[in-house]
Amino acid sequence: MSRSHPLVLGIETSCDDTACALVDAGGRVLASAVSSQLRAHRPYGGVVPEIASREHLTNWPAVSAAAFDQAGATLDDVGAVAATRGPGLIGCLLVGLSIGRAIAFARRLPFHAVHHLEGHVFSPFLSPDGAPAEEPPARFTALVVSGGHTSLLAVDEGRVSSLVETRDDAMGEVFDKVGKRLGLAYPQGPKVDLLAERGDPRRFRFRVHGVRGEPFFSYSGLKTQTLRRLEALERAGEVPAGERWDDLDAVPQAACDLLAAFRDAAVRQLESRLRHLHARRPLELLAVSGGVAANRLLRRRLERWAARNRVPLRLVPLVYAGDNAAMIAYAALLRQRRGEADDPRHVAVASRIPFPP
Repeated sequence: MSRSHPLVLGIETSCDDTACALVDAGGRVLASAVSSQLRAHRPYGGVVPEIASREHLTNWPAVSAAAFDQAGATLDDVGAVAATRGPGLIGCLLVGLSIGRAIAFARRLPFHAVHHLEGHVFSPFLSPDGAPAEEPPARFTALVVSGGHTSLLAVDEGRVSSLVETRDDAMGEVFDKVGKRLGLAYPQGPKVDLLAERGDPRRFRFRVHGVRGEPFFSYSGLKTQTLRRLEALERAGEVPAGERWDDLDAVPQAACDLLAAFRDAAVRQLESRLRHLHARRPLELLAVSGGVAANRLLRRRLERWAARNRVPLRLVPLVYAGDNAAMIAYAALLRQRRGEADDPRHVAVASRIPFPP
């Protein structure tokens, strides 16, 4: 098929999801294919980088074929290529970036090496039903919450800069660690959220420290408090020690109550930093993204916070909350509109890339 408006091919392999997407000039997601590696990593309770890299190499042909079939397109319809360059797992990033560089160089196409968080930042403006993407405002604030990141970011004419970062564990990371210690199977975070829905957060109360000086996120203390409470429940016989909970319906009520209190404290910390930031520099719009943006309590609380403070809110569509290539392609489309591009011969992956990159 020949198209008058070439497509952007997006490639995302920063962790354990192999993803390929095609986005048109209006930001419509024509195809978004993601291959999960849950089965490969579940025996280990988390992502094993070497296994993830090999899985990307194995999965890419089928994932890319599925995306092109879904869009009814071929490589001849592609006018630009984008791939994640970091942050992420080095071996995993190398797979996707190498594929993207090779396609762009061989076909003499514009290439975009996209910051993984830049993709998340703009993902709330994507439409889940194939409609054109919403045009992002020139200035807004982004909250990215995931397994590897908890960040408040300022966006100004497409340029992203850091406002508040985590000093230790990311929010999604502590959800996984608490769930793993309880005996939940990988991925633990969504299961913690589901079990917390059944619990009473009032049974336990975890303190959320206020902001003194420059704000930052910190979740290692909450993780430690939660694990100590879990140990106490195990000693009291309310939660069996060493149990693996494949059947979530069998998880004791005491554990659900603990997870509800843990989740409540984690979200309250986000709200605390948002209040502090909004008091210092009023938010014109808040865009929330990342895998943890699928958390039920977080979405409810942020909707209420935004309404109470009259801040326009964009919550990422659930289909684009986790890692995906549509967000990478869309970020590249916005970069291309600004006249930006990268030389595929001279870009490299990086496990950590601070803003501004």
